[in-house]
Amino acid sequence: MRGRRTGCSRRTGTRGRRRCARPPQSTVMNGTVVVLGGRSEIGLAVALRLVRGGATDVVLAARRSHDLDEQEQTLRHAGATSVARVEFDADDTARHAEVLGEIMTAHGPVGVVITAFGILGDQARGERDAAHALQIVHTDYTAHVSALTHLANLLRAQGSGSLVVFSSVAGVRVRRANYVYGSAKAGLDGFASGLADALAGSGVHLLLVRPGFVVGRMTEGMSPAPFSSTPDQVADATVAALQAGRAAVWVPRILQPVFFGMRLLPRALWRRLPR
Repeated sequence: MRGRRTGCSRRTGTRGRRRCARPPQSTVMNGTVVVLGGRSEIGLAVALRLVRGGATDVVLAARRSHDLDEQEQTLRHAGATSVARVEFDADDTARHAEVLGEIMTAHGPVGVVITAFGILGDQARGERDAAHALQIVHTDYTAHVSALTHLANLLRAQGSGSLVVFSSVAGVRVRRANYVYGSAKAGLDGFASGLADALAGSGVHLLLVRPGFVVGRMTEGMSPAPFSSTPDQVADATVAALQAGRAAVWVPRILQPVFFGMRLLPRALWRRLPR
């Protein structure tokens, strides 16, 4: 199955296919690009491609925002004329409204917001330590619910913009091997899917990205899973899907039919699967 597209009209082409409206090119390329999680490898890679495609203004929002020299330099070398840094703690949900509102006011109009913050956590520790399990769920689910709700309202008021949300195949069917992280991603996937439907007709588009195992800093020292990808591969697929106006994209694409089949595995087999 292909991911559903938003903004579809009732008109059909010569072959009877429904035509789906893509986000305006100016929304994808020319508005300010905001990266929540400004030192994320995937978030930076997506922003880099958008800059190469014509975006000139970028906001990097992260903790210790003063320490983003390398990320700023990379974006400026790619053609960004303005790279602003904003102090943003994803876990401090009480300040989301203030910080995100200030970004929209100072750096709007915003074209794309990439919610790239998150933690993998330690599954074994999470099974013993409830506080650690709650930290994973708070960062990977609760903080996203807060940020996305504020962003959706701000972009609705603006009348345009795109949200890029990174879910994971870990949330499609949660495995015993990483159920704390997987459960948070399952919640995020469901929330983002519903939010995308709620945004239909508002001028705001949401792209849900479902990567498999990504070889990068977050997974350093871990053995890659089958059908692994790199941050650059995820970014390429994300930007292509964003430009095409798609509602969801799996990275790599083969994971969609693979997980369709894996949903049918008996639970006794499923619980034995590794991360």
